[in-house]
Amino acid sequence: MPRADVVLVELGLAPSRTVAQRLIAAGRVHVERGGRSVTVKKSSETLDAGEAVGITPDPADRYVSRGALKLEGALARTGVSVSGRLALDVGQSTGGFTDCLLQAGATRVVGIDVGHGQLHPRIADDPRVAAFEGINARALDLAAIRAAAGQDSVDLIVCDVSFISLTLALPPALPLLAPGGVLLSLVKPQFEVGREGIGRGGLVRDAGLYPQVETKIRILCAEAGLSVRDYFDSPILGGDGNREFFVCAVRE
Repeated sequence: MPRADVVLVELGLAPSRTVAQRLIAAGRVHVERGGRSVTVKKSSETLDAGEAVGITPDPADRYVSRGALKLEGALARTGVSVSGRLALDVGQSTGGFTDCLLQAGATRVVGIDVGHGQLHPRIADDPRVAAFEGINARALDLAAIRAAAGQDSVDLIVCDVSFISLTLALPPALPLLAPGGVLLSLVKPQFEVGREGIGRGGLVRDAGLYPQVETKIRILCAEAGLSVRDYFDSPILGGDGNREFFVCAVRE
């Protein structure tokens, strides 16, 4: 009898055994046995021929990564319109934010990321996307971005970066934001508070540091000529369990 992870791939319920194993580990795979639904606990579990296999739906399934749900929630909270807009995605990674923007109606998204080969094929192959890999946000080539965008400015900048402060990652990109344009950036306090503010497991040591981070980000925006419209909790915790925030700012 075949393993559960193999069955998921054979049935087209998962694109690879790795993805199948993640689904099983998340407790989302179930089979019908004896008239009841039974959760598959291990990837190595064998399944009988003819057993009906199902996967519990998840809102993230329509995106290439769960990160998209963070931006989806932020867009809903702020009411920022994406339809018909040109956007820059700083820290594109697998393309979760880009995917969210495209599904919300963005006409084009230019993305940059310091890594290589991370962008999901569905996003990389989308003609509305221009991706720059191996690009450090601190050394942004504005001319190349403008050429890829097809105009001198963008309507929206989104950002999700790690292991770097926004005070370093955002300033080089902000000159691209058009008057009336919106910055909607994820704020990760663990990369803003310094080593002394980080405790065991990479978690922020003291919740009292969060207001300091907010002040730091508000100053960053003000110095770039942006007016902060909202600063709020991300609808989803970071993958490491850290509390995260969003800042929404507008170039007046």
